[in-house]
Amino acid sequence: MTASSEVTSASLFTRHPGNPLLTPERWPYPINAVMNAGATVVEGRTVLMCRVEDRRGFSHLACARSQDGASNWVVDDQPALAIDGEHPEETWGLEDPRVTYVEELERWIITYTAFGPGGPGISLAQTEDFQTFERLGVAMVPEDKNGVLLPRRVRGDWVLFHRPASAGVGGIWLSRSTDLKRWHTPELVLGRRPGSWWDSARVGMGPPPVETQHGWLVVYHGVRDTVAGGLYRAGLALLALENPARVLRRSEEWVLGPQAQFEVTGDVPNVVFPCGLVHDHDNDTLLLYYGAADTRIGLATARCSQVLDYLLQCPPG
Repeated sequence: MTASSEVTSASLFTRHPGNPLLTPERWPYPINAVMNAGATVVEGRTVLMCRVEDRRGFSHLACARSQDGASNWVVDDQPALAIDGEHPEETWGLEDPRVTYVEELERWIITYTAFGPGGPGISLAQTEDFQTFERLGVAMVPEDKNGVLLPRRVRGDWVLFHRPASAGVGGIWLSRSTDLKRWHTPELVLGRRPGSWWDSARVGMGPPPVETQHGWLVVYHGVRDTVAGGLYRAGLALLALENPARVLRRSEEWVLGPQAQFEVTGDVPNVVFPCGLVHDHDNDTLLLYYGAADTRIGLATARCSQVLDYLLQCPPG
């Protein structure tokens, strides 16, 4: 029996026994919630850039660090990026960061939702060490969310995934740029599926996609509206390497959804919202970090080869 035939959508990802990894009680200063963290590895240590909601209701970004990516987290005493009064687009907070290491630039680019009176938009920042950070400014004006940058140029262009309200309700789109400042007209990548589908209300990009020989491996979130509110789950897709607007495969079933108590109960119940993904090449392991019920952070792991085997059996996008 092959690995692909042994694995189902329900068994592909395994929750870490130490979940939830990060909770408000673990923070070095009073907060309401911690969620939706971008992830990367810096000098051998995993760094999570977390969305942290303070006790007023405003969010900032703060870093937590772990030697093994799962335990003994050390949380920075101060935020990495926070409302500073100098950026009106961030008046109401900074949310949902994704972290991409860009080899060409020799630094990490952080995409995040800048929330202000005009609504949510997408801003960029950069860092070389996760000690100091520099804002690069607004990339997408409101209303727009779920900004995710690919780690390299595609045919000469940077590629930013996002969900612009003006381009269509509930889908993943991409825009291209030569300079990370001026972005071309959005192109549809992945739309919501109508009717009873688990991703029928809207979909959004999760962590930065992982480049594989078969294509860009995508983890995305999908929402289904229910009488009890939105139900957030995670699914998979595979995009063409040199044309990431082309969907090669898309999972019909979700692969991770609210199940554990810390995912079902919280400020926003029934939410699994992935923003961070670390690929451990040596161990063929994917570490998926996700916000749980908008209150805590969880970790689920999978074998990358099994995820690809599963995806390659899924229908064309």
